[in-house]
Amino acid sequence: MGMNGIVNTYEDTTASLKKQHSGSFYDGHKIINDPIHGHITLNDYTVEFIDTVQFQRLRDLKQLGPLYFVFPGASHNRFEHSIGVSHLSGTLVERFAAEQPELDITRDEIKCVKLAGLCHDLGHGPFSHVFDNAFMPLARPELNWSHEQASEMMLEYLIDDNNIDMDSAEIHFIKDLIAGEPRSESRYQDKKFLFDIVANKKNSVDVDKFDYIERDAYNLGLRSSYDAKRLLVYSRVVNNEICYHQKEVYNIYEMFHTRYSLFKQIYTHRVGKAIELMIVDAFLAANNYLKIADSVSNPEDYLFMTDDIIRNIERSKCPELAESRQIVKNIRTRNLYKFVDEFLVPPELESRLNKDTITSQDIANHQTGNAGLVQEDVIVTFTKINYSMNESNPVDSIRFFSRYNDQESFNISKKKVSYMIPSKFQDINIRIFTRDPTKMQAIQKAFRKYLSYITHTDLHSDPVVSVPDDYQNLLNASHKRARTSTENSH
Repeated sequence: MGMNGIVNTYEDTTASLKKQHSGSFYDGHKIINDPIHGHITLNDYTVEFIDTVQFQRLRDLKQLGPLYFVFPGASHNRFEHSIGVSHLSGTLVERFAAEQPELDITRDEIKCVKLAGLCHDLGHGPFSHVFDNAFMPLARPELNWSHEQASEMMLEYLIDDNNIDMDSAEIHFIKDLIAGEPRSESRYQDKKFLFDIVANKKNSVDVDKFDYIERDAYNLGLRSSYDAKRLLVYSRVVNNEICYHQKEVYNIYEMFHTRYSLFKQIYTHRVGKAIELMIVDAFLAANNYLKIADSVSNPEDYLFMTDDIIRNIERSKCPELAESRQIVKNIRTRNLYKFVDEFLVPPELESRLNKDTITSQDIANHQTGNAGLVQEDVIVTFTKINYSMNESNPVDSIRFFSRYNDQESFNISKKKVSYMIPSKFQDINIRIFTRDPTKMQAIQKAFRKYLSYITHTDLHSDPVVSVPDDYQNLLNASHKRARTSTENSH
């Protein structure tokens, strides 16, 4: 079957619907035109979930969070991404059901897989991963919380609040599909492959990645060399596991490399990270008054935790939010925290350089002379960029089949693919930011002094990224030119 026939199921679905509803035109179904996947047919039960306040909330959550402040094209939301994941989930499981009838995939299972794809991001908070990865660990360090847990909470809330007819077994099944694993002994032990469609914990090849990589690249104006549509076509279930045609092994490496490149160039962009840090500070400053972190325990409150919260802060007049308002204003006027320095950690130093050994206080303690540095001036971040399985090569965990025997699966060593494939699959980067741009040079000198001390290497002079002695004068001159230009334009 051709790729267009697989990904765009419009014609097949149309034929099926005509058989089921010969006297009407797509009863209960809708067709939308998506910029990534073309025409998508939404089943009646999918529409029932979409047309709820819990799902519509995703319209107010930017897919790339604060990166919209950096990349104007990053305006897409989790709403369309979730519909795309549901579409790809249905496309894949329906093809398995049609081409491998021995799998005995039922209509109810297809329905639950589609709904799992639709609802997998229901639990994201304001500015997406900023909320669960950066804000919540600081606001409620005692709470082991994730947006996946919130997705389960919001799923139950959606079903109960809208009186959707669904039994508890189906709800638990959808939750496990979102989690990517059957969390209890169940009747799905012989269909474990279903749990690898939306969130694949074995090797990280899943339709969630297929959609967000292509959707993010499209909206950012980037070109991607990997083709997710081929992976949908050249896959089948072998021994209760989703496997891929052996000729797709390089395409899979391309997918992981594309993801790595997006993290390297886009998702961890320096300015984007600076804005993320400012948003976290704004949330922390507003938390006691707005009870932001407490909302994760109550779905009725969490429903209104979207990116719009910064607008609520801006509109407020109360003195309790004055600090938070000022931080948001600084974001709007581009008076941002500044990137100071970074250090790509060599593999041999990874065990010695971590969040316990590199702290803001350590750097402030190594200031030169009387620079006036305090702990609050310095922000230390650790960024891990990998092929989605930490130090491991995810392709080692993927099984393939051949054109001559599609009933048996096997692994493919990277040595049989290309000698250009990396030997290491994770970068760890230490980045230093400051809340006070006037102290950039002092912080950089202190960081390099401390780093040289604990690594026994000379890191004091790097002409590529060193802050110049007259940086503040250059900055002031730049601001003066900008003001003059603005005044002349009027």
